[in-house]
Amino acid sequence: MRSRLLSLLIVLMAGVLLALGFPLAASQAAAQQQRVVVDRIDDTTRFAALAQFVTARDEGTDALDPADDERLHALHTELARYQQLYRISVGVFYRDGTVMAAAPAGWRIPRAGELYDSYYSALLGRRAHNPRQVLPWQSRTLAISSPIVRDGDVVAVVVTDSPTGALRSRILHGWLLLAAGEFAAMAIAVLLAVRLTGWVMLPVATLDRVTHEIATGRMKSRVEAAGGPPELRRLVRSFNEMADNVEAVLEQQRAFVADASHQLRNPLSALLLRIELLGLALPDGNTEAESVKEEGHRLAQVLDDLLGLAVAESSGRHAGLTDIFELTRVRTTAWRAVADRASVAMEFAGSPDGEAVLGWADAVALSSALDAVLDNAFKFTPRGEAVGVRVWADGDRAAITVADGGPGLNDDELARIGDRFWRSARHQNVHGSGLGLSIAHALLNQGGGTVAYGRRHPHGLEVTLTVPRAAEVTAG
Repeated sequence: MRSRLLSLLIVLMAGVLLALGFPLAASQAAAQQQRVVVDRIDDTTRFAALAQFVTARDEGTDALDPADDERLHALHTELARYQQLYRISVGVFYRDGTVMAAAPAGWRIPRAGELYDSYYSALLGRRAHNPRQVLPWQSRTLAISSPIVRDGDVVAVVVTDSPTGALRSRILHGWLLLAAGEFAAMAIAVLLAVRLTGWVMLPVATLDRVTHEIATGRMKSRVEAAGGPPELRRLVRSFNEMADNVEAVLEQQRAFVADASHQLRNPLSALLLRIELLGLALPDGNTEAESVKEEGHRLAQVLDDLLGLAVAESSGRHAGLTDIFELTRVRTTAWRAVADRASVAMEFAGSPDGEAVLGWADAVALSSALDAVLDNAFKFTPRGEAVGVRVWADGDRAAITVADGGPGLNDDELARIGDRFWRSARHQNVHGSGLGLSIAHALLNQGGGTVAYGRRHPHGLEVTLTVPRAAEVTAG
């Protein structure tokens, strides 16, 4: 979401800068050209004033009045000096296109093109105030013309044809400065957008992190008051209130389960005792008492598991650096008697390189979770098969894998394993309450650990208990 918001802000700011930049670039280019046009108009006006008194010709001839020879010579001299100094072609032309004076010598007006259009416009008495805009990539000249008026009639035209190399260089330089300013403004805008999106999205990111923690069972997690828009701060307060209410409801539920399990155990124990006494008074061969007693013990096991689950979910976190290999070795040693009684082999393997595997976990909770998984493995492993236990590390996680030799589970059953009271329809005759793996998950979840399930080849189930290797992984 932050990247989308940042992209949107950047696109909007880029659009605003471009919308301002293009008109500013056009205005800058027009201003540069206008200065050149004004200079050329001043020059043509001055030349028109010099040529005004030498424009009279005898009717039907091209001969000048001898009195104009001196003025014509001065005009030639001015035009030649101007062309030599500024490299601008300049000429004075009669209405029929013949030359009064021009520099360089022999320069003439073409019969078509921009220069001719400027000359023809001046013949009609109009000055060229707004020629077409010159752009940096256009290699063309700038034509400016001014009419010479005598007795109200245009008798000749002064024309200048200016190269635009210097003008185009100035326009390009101005555009480069403008582009640099736009890039600098865009960079500042991006930095501000990053800070703005960070400020806006900080409560959202915190909410996402805390929501994940609560979803994984860390119900004590809360969102601390932080910056951000007022609407998001109100959302944070509402979220914390909701989390408090949810935690309170779950705590009440756990307390009820724990209290109910504890309160039912005493009457159930007394009932089982009376059933045993009653069984002693029954004649030999009566199996009903044994069946009732077995169901009573099964009910007692369910109550014990419910109480264990409630305690596991409500217990606090007491995590510390734990030797996972040593803890697993101790627990597998304790379970060897069970394995021997069930005629099941137990295989234990540590890290391949022989190094200690350390993890950040509550040693008591991890031991209890491992016991629950081992108990489940021995229940479903038939005689002659093996239960394998392996300790290993991968990056920032330490893991214990318990693989049994039972019938295993299909895909649908793997998706449901670990649910409370769930048992496969194929294994209903196996003793248990269906809470063992749920208890293991609850115990590990308190310290940031996980439980994963998979198939063992050729048959069986693999359960992997995973804990972080460093405290900061689960810091919340």
